[in-house]
Amino acid sequence: MGRIWMYLLSAVGVLVTSGVHHAVAMEVFTPKELTAVNGSSVLLKCTFKSTEAVSEGSVSVAWTFKPLGQTGEETIFYFQIQPYPSKTGRLKDHVTWSGNVMKNDASITIRDVQFNFNGTYGCRVTNPPDVHSITSEIHLQVVQSVKLSEMGILAAAVGGAILLVLVILSVFLTVRHCRRKQEDTGVELDKSEWKQPSVW
Repeated sequence: MGRIWMYLLSAVGVLVTSGVHHAVAMEVFTPKELTAVNGSSVLLKCTFKSTEAVSEGSVSVAWTFKPLGQTGEETIFYFQIQPYPSKTGRLKDHVTWSGNVMKNDASITIRDVQFNFNGTYGCRVTNPPDVHSITSEIHLQVVQSVKLSEMGILAAAVGGAILLVLVILSVFLTVRHCRRKQEDTGVELDKSEWKQPSVW
């Protein structure tokens, strides 16, 4: 009887272990935030790690977009063997495929970024039977121009101060050199006058 219970427990253990193995979610990685200049192109980087072998035909990629301040989202891009950009919505003709599933890359590029592209972009990847994928999100902010970071401003200030010091030093050395040259010329004139014999 004890041996039967051991076999049953072993079988249950195998089933549980097998279930946990197949329930492992695919890992998807994206940056949390991105900033893009209005009218430029921006790469939305998305990479993944699957517990199953990856092939061109097994991987599916779906990108969604949720506008800033809204709750509803729309699918803007789909990939399986080949890219399928959305033919409707505000991002129509703006999204291109930049990934390579054989290199675990599911990235896209948004061209000619507009201010109404502000919002949250989601990347979801599946690779059956590894289909338990969690959507990884990127918060995109579209700006008029690139904002200088504090380090950039500090570097510019230090560089400007150094340049100003060099200019002042250069002017000082030039003036000093000119004065010294004038003084040397005056001394030579005095010497030549002192050496001239007097005519009586």
